[in-house]
Amino acid sequence: MKRHWNCLDSQFKYENRIVKVREDTYHFLPNNITHDFLVLEFSDWVNIIPETSEGEVVMIRQYRHGVRRETFEIPGGLISEEDPDPSAGASREMTEETGYTSDDIIHIGTVEPNPAIQSNRCHTYLARNAVPGAGQNLDPTEAIRIELIKKSKVYDMIRQGQITHGLVVAAFAYLLLHEGKDAVQPPK
Repeated sequence: MKRHWNCLDSQFKYENRIVKVREDTYHFLPNNITHDFLVLEFSDWVNIIPETSEGEVVMIRQYRHGVRRETFEIPGGLISEEDPDPSAGASREMTEETGYTSDDIIHIGTVEPNPAIQSNRCHTYLARNAVPGAGQNLDPTEAIRIELIKKSKVYDMIRQGQITHGLVVAAFAYLLLHEGKDAVQPPK
């Protein structure tokens, strides 16, 4: 494939503990255009679907500043430098945010949240036979409520727009594929 984009310059414009903002200058050969692009550099993320032996998913509710409201989600977050691998980060996030643990954690998929402007990936895990362990160990700025939801109801909540977090929806799409379901039934 012919290369159409040549990077002329790359500079960091802003940085904090979560994100680095990079500005890249590219020359687009076919149209002879030079253009700047912003890239958000994040560490990779993880999310995890904790499922109990009774077929309930351990869901969380928390306030999200970007949309200024509470959202329904699964546990997840940044992979920390102390995590030896993404699965350890997923297990840690599940335990910190819900108090649940599992000895049966498997990787079911990885997405690039927004490759147009972000550099990171999000790894999705399934924790089978999740059980309550220690209590939550939340970050100082987290206020998370736990709700156990039947897995079949989670898909209805996605259909009805009650679960709108894109990475959570992607996680449940991976779960459908993992479980061998090739198609989601249309809403009733």
